[in-house]
Amino acid sequence: MEVENKIKEAITKITGLKKVDIVLEIPKSEFGDYSFACFILARKEKKNPNAIAKEMAAKIKAKLPKEIEKVEAVGGYINFFINNSYLTKLTVNKILEEKEKYGSLDIKQKDNALIEHTSINPNSSPHVGRIRNALIGDVLARLLKFHGYKTEVHYYVNDVSKQMALLVLGSEGNETFDDLLNLYVAMSEKMEQEPETEKQVFEILRKIEDNDKDTKAKLNKLVRTAIEGQIEILSMLGINYDFFDYESAYLEKGKLKDILNKLEKTKRMKKDVEGRYILDQSNMSWQFEKEMKSPILVLTRSDGTGLYILRDIAYTIDKMKKAKTNIIVLGEDQKLYFKQLCASLHLLGYQYPEIVHYSFVLLNTKQGAKKMSTRKGEVILVSDFIKEAMEKAEKEIKKRKRQGKVDMKKVAKAVAIGAIRYGMTKVEENKSIVFDWQEALNFEGNSAPYLQYVHARASSILNKLGKEKLQVPKYEKIDEKEFALVKELANFPKISHAAMEQLKPYLLCNYVYALAQKFNDFYESCPVIKADKGIKERRILLVQATKQVLANVLGLIGVPVLEVM
Repeated sequence: MEVENKIKEAITKITGLKKVDIVLEIPKSEFGDYSFACFILARKEKKNPNAIAKEMAAKIKAKLPKEIEKVEAVGGYINFFINNSYLTKLTVNKILEEKEKYGSLDIKQKDNALIEHTSINPNSSPHVGRIRNALIGDVLARLLKFHGYKTEVHYYVNDVSKQMALLVLGSEGNETFDDLLNLYVAMSEKMEQEPETEKQVFEILRKIEDNDKDTKAKLNKLVRTAIEGQIEILSMLGINYDFFDYESAYLEKGKLKDILNKLEKTKRMKKDVEGRYILDQSNMSWQFEKEMKSPILVLTRSDGTGLYILRDIAYTIDKMKKAKTNIIVLGEDQKLYFKQLCASLHLLGYQYPEIVHYSFVLLNTKQGAKKMSTRKGEVILVSDFIKEAMEKAEKEIKKRKRQGKVDMKKVAKAVAIGAIRYGMTKVEENKSIVFDWQEALNFEGNSAPYLQYVHARASSILNKLGKEKLQVPKYEKIDEKEFALVKELANFPKISHAAMEQLKPYLLCNYVYALAQKFNDFYESCPVIKADKGIKERRILLVQATKQVLANVLGLIGVPVLEVM
């Protein structure tokens, strides 16, 4: 980042471009360490980009610090070659000085940030199709905290949903957490077979809204059982929350009436033939017309009681007041709903959260991959998933001979949790996942066990030193593989910032896998313990730096680091 800034400053002085508009690319090694494409200037000045590159290359060298030892113009690009001794020393020292803070912006003003994620209906044990939401949200929360934001993690509990009313209807009052899924499936089947059940469900919802004491007590007990069970399971994956916000808190008629009054003033709200309040969202540049037959948002039932969207508007307004940086994670099936929510907030004069949509984790069946369904009971529970992951991880570890004492259970748990978290996070959010155990637990591929093993290998190298007294490191005659590793380490601050700014956790996975590969290339080509004096010390510091950055990135992804495997 430091070298990049110096190059950008030099380009700014020559071209007048703003630093924010200058994009430096990482080219193939033969073309240097950084490249600047002159095509933006070619369009602006209506000149050949090759000619501009040659002109700039001749002028810019004098503006650059001595660390940039060579500048050349090739095919419309200016290529910058960094002095490898300088960058190696600078990068290694910076990492070992900043340690767990390396890669962080460490925002000085300590802005507030709020992220809402997971929000599973509290009607059963969570299934694998839902944890992608929690994992994406958790990595983003870790990134925000890492970069210095005062971050709140919120879980919005839909405790007055139709699903919960169905549970209340079927509840005998003594259900455990493990009973909830079977009860929900049974009641869903009953509602399909006996249409009058739905009328009973709506009657329970009415009682909840009217604050009926017995109904609320029954509901609250079920919700408490579900949330406590979900917290226990999700915490096993390292996912935790600061606040649980309950939908029932937004049943207050005064608050909802205030929102309806404000929407009425927009001249877009009216009653339909059924007596429901509806909001006309046509011609608002939100592209509803392409996604639905009629851009109408139903806000209330015919009896005037508010629907979920009305409570969600009130809840989102409260969230937006708490933090400028405001994020929500939702499934791809909520894209239209979220646009409708944002359009409603826009009409009321409020900002709306940044959104991260994700595709689903699919169930692999004989008929092919398909979406999981709690209502039909076609799910893999997270609790079973974790148990199976630990069993498979232990078998994989036992296949490999290990020296010394290793706590097999502890390592298996770390490998299992890592495999789940990394296996879900490494896939770009807009792509579906069909989880593959063989791939997730592969010790030699793009997987958590491979990364954990690389970290353990770095620890093993350092442990071999014992109490040996080291000499002063020499930053000369740096090997090609060594310098490739250094450049990858130097790139981490940029990647961690991009992952946060773009809300794309998978960028961290791409980076850490590339880093692990560079370290293994270095390990195979460059002796550490048996290297000559001075070089040995330099490489030991490089191993320490790599281990630190691996730990930093894995910590952001939530993959447990291991000293031995």
